[in-house]
Amino acid sequence: MLTSRTFLKRTRAGSVMKVVREHYLREDIACGAAACERCGEGEQPCEPRLEAQPSGAASSLCPAPHYLLPDTNVLLHQIDILEDPVITNVIVLQTVLQEVRKRSAPVYKRIRDVIAKPEKHFYSFTNEHHRQTYIEQEQGETSNDRNDRAIRMAVKWYDEHLKKLNNEETIQVILLTNDRSNKEKAVEEGLTAYTCEEYIKSLIANPDLVDRLASVSDEGKDIESGRIIFSEHLPLSKLQQGIKSGVYLQGTFRANRENYLEATVWVHGDAEENKEIIIQGLKNLNRAVHEDIVAVELLAKDEWVAPSSVVLQDEGQNEDDDENEEEKENILKSSINKNMLRPSGRVVGIIKRNWRPFCGMLSKSHIKEARRHLFTPADRRIPRIRIETRQASTLEGQRIIVAIDGWPRNSRYPNGHFVKNLGTAGDKETETEVLLLEHDVPHQPFSQAVLNFLPKMPWSITEEDMKVREDLRYLCVCSVDPPGCTDIDDALHCRELENGNLEAGVHIADVSHFIRPGNALDQESAKRGTTVYLCEKRIDMVPELLSSNLCSLRSNVDRLAFSCIWEMNHNAEILKTRFTKSVINSKASLTYAEAQMRIDSASMKDNITTSLRGLNKLAKLLKKRRIDNGALTLSSPEVRFHIDSETHDPIDLQTKELKETNSMVEEFMLLANISVAKKIHEEFSEHALLRKHPAPPPSNYDILVKAARSKNLEIKTDSAKALADTLDKAESPDFPYLNTLLRILATRCMMQAVYFCSGMDNDFHHYGLASPIYTHFTSPIRRYADIIVHRLLAVAIGADGTYPELTDKHKLADLCKNLNYRHKMAQYAQRASVAFHTQLFFKNKGVVNEEAYILFVRKNAIVVLIPKYGLEGTVFFEEKDKPKPKLSYNDEVPSLTVEKTTFYVFDKVKVNIVLDASNIQHQKIRMGLLEPKILESGVPNQTTELSTNNEPAKKKTKK
Repeated sequence: MLTSRTFLKRTRAGSVMKVVREHYLREDIACGAAACERCGEGEQPCEPRLEAQPSGAASSLCPAPHYLLPDTNVLLHQIDILEDPVITNVIVLQTVLQEVRKRSAPVYKRIRDVIAKPEKHFYSFTNEHHRQTYIEQEQGETSNDRNDRAIRMAVKWYDEHLKKLNNEETIQVILLTNDRSNKEKAVEEGLTAYTCEEYIKSLIANPDLVDRLASVSDEGKDIESGRIIFSEHLPLSKLQQGIKSGVYLQGTFRANRENYLEATVWVHGDAEENKEIIIQGLKNLNRAVHEDIVAVELLAKDEWVAPSSVVLQDEGQNEDDDENEEEKENILKSSINKNMLRPSGRVVGIIKRNWRPFCGMLSKSHIKEARRHLFTPADRRIPRIRIETRQASTLEGQRIIVAIDGWPRNSRYPNGHFVKNLGTAGDKETETEVLLLEHDVPHQPFSQAVLNFLPKMPWSITEEDMKVREDLRYLCVCSVDPPGCTDIDDALHCRELENGNLEAGVHIADVSHFIRPGNALDQESAKRGTTVYLCEKRIDMVPELLSSNLCSLRSNVDRLAFSCIWEMNHNAEILKTRFTKSVINSKASLTYAEAQMRIDSASMKDNITTSLRGLNKLAKLLKKRRIDNGALTLSSPEVRFHIDSETHDPIDLQTKELKETNSMVEEFMLLANISVAKKIHEEFSEHALLRKHPAPPPSNYDILVKAARSKNLEIKTDSAKALADTLDKAESPDFPYLNTLLRILATRCMMQAVYFCSGMDNDFHHYGLASPIYTHFTSPIRRYADIIVHRLLAVAIGADGTYPELTDKHKLADLCKNLNYRHKMAQYAQRASVAFHTQLFFKNKGVVNEEAYILFVRKNAIVVLIPKYGLEGTVFFEEKDKPKPKLSYNDEVPSLTVEKTTFYVFDKVKVNIVLDASNIQHQKIRMGLLEPKILESGVPNQTTELSTNNEPAKKKTKK
């Protein structure tokens, strides 16, 4: 049957066009009930079906067997309930799915995943194309009312349809709706309808499920019964008007990890003025949460504030402690330097919430038998969340997940609900799961749909493959990697040519041969974006069959590669460059130490060693030329753990030692990346995927320049070359570690390197490498950007065909945005893993005395670095319930005077270190200051916290 709707539409040219919309209605759409013989024929047997005898949880409201049919709002807000294994046999209407898809992409994906699980018995019913359940919108009826009526019509049809089954007991259909009007109309029409809360509370054997109910409260009612703390958020229409007229500014809200009363809003758009707005104080923050998109009103200039150097953590238990809050806000306003004032504002409305499920721990209420408790997120940038739970005693000491439901104006904290228990806090598996979830690292096992696109084993190179590739198996190729590396992306060779020149080659795993555009394997790799390396675990971007086997350039096996080969003279000047798809056979898989030993050994003269020596000689020349052009050599302390083979606990911790061979490999990878960047940009000027490193704004260098000046050294920052040259000269014979400290500090001043599409940007320059153009080509097993670059290069040399998405600069720009996010999150997850393993190391150490250097000074704290362990932490000079010492902070020098002892940046101090595990979630490494001694008494024990969210103030430079 066909229904059609006709309407008139005016075109851009001004003419009137008649549009006819046809809507097909069918009678053969199955109800999904396994017991139904009338409409079950012709369906796929594997399709998820409703059980013939629903075996879900027993309900006191509805003891008879029943199916559930939720409306749109229940699906949107109570997805955590619907995902629970207890809830089965649910009918999801097409009307509801379409509305959810429009309103929340993440919830839509989650419900589609639930429908796909056979054990859940969820059935998607196409009610909008069923002749007996489709309804037209009536005149004067809103879309929302029409959809509610369509949902009730579907419930009515199911009720009548299921009565005709030959079951002993008739299966009921229960409408779940939190809409009072919809529920009343359903009851009037003789349907069974409950609110989600009523139904969940009626489940006899599952009282704990109530904790997972989202608290969708009526804010207006809440306000009547309490004091108002925050001003009302303006409606979206007013915000959009204000942004358009310039009254308000739109931007991303970034909470301050060290100070819960301060945040920054990064304003969207290209305007240089007011790019970064400071928000200070609870009322001005106005219920915005980290990463929300907000509208901000600029304050008058006489109300502008300076970024605070005070460290403030929200540790109060009493929600009504306004005086304490005001006292903390006054601390922020005290001792403001007029030169440091920045544009300041207040949040007037929320454009888009970016709430996600948060990991953390329950702070159990001191009130006996209380059901309302505060949840403390692991991420200090997220406010504490109030939840209701009957399981407080069970959940204490556990890592749990909580979701935010809303934040009323009369509440100091947002309201939320319990989602899931992850396990005991401090347990290695639990903590690894937490850091992966907190940094949004996709880490579920690869689905069968993805694995279906892997090559069938046993796999071998075919004659067809050989026809389009150059056979380079005769070359003396070898790989050089860290110990234990199984995902070997790259291999190298060097040989002398007959004409006396040298040939050097970089051979990269041909991952794009196995991952074809658009299939499920490609989509999953694009979503993951990068492999994430934790201290004891690797989260692969591609399945292990590819990462550790077929793509890995292991020794003595034939492998497909993409080769970049240069002809050079003995001064490492490039005479010719060529790119080819190839087949190679690596002659050795070496570690950096093994390769170094071969180069240094006087007795070894085999082909592999000769090749390595040639590569090393060329690499030194390439590096010198790069540094002469202004490339930066920065520093960041990296650590390596020695793990006990039985307990898997760290038993030793050392900073990584870099060898000459590390630099050798790096130089050739950089050269390959630059050569490929030039080639793909030549061929695809509008849609090459490139990587740039923006020059930092001059203000970023303030801390570095001031710190160097305090040691009578001058650092010039007007160009990368000036910075590199002055860093080279900034040495002190009495203080050899000073230069390393300056380079560590310089790293913190850098901007983040990012991927971008050449057609969407004019500035290609890579500041850190002093290169006019750069990309990533050399690690396709672990970076998706490299796979795209391989595809572009393959088209450029005629080795593969193109496809529409590859030459769509807007789609490429969206892809770059996801890759930049995934790389940033992977970096933070890796740091969090190092921080957690460092805590495990100190847990068994007792008290350790070590030398440290001051990296930063704050108003009430100093940040120190312990070179031996690459460990960084904040030493506090003020503590709760302890006498406060006299503190004097000088921003110009910079320095902090505690009583009569003054601390400067780069000062050497001696500390004793011990792990304080009293707060399992935010474990602290306590440091007692041994030297210099604080001259006056009354100074509390200084503590430093090694946060598991160890994100620096400024981003580390990435190549």
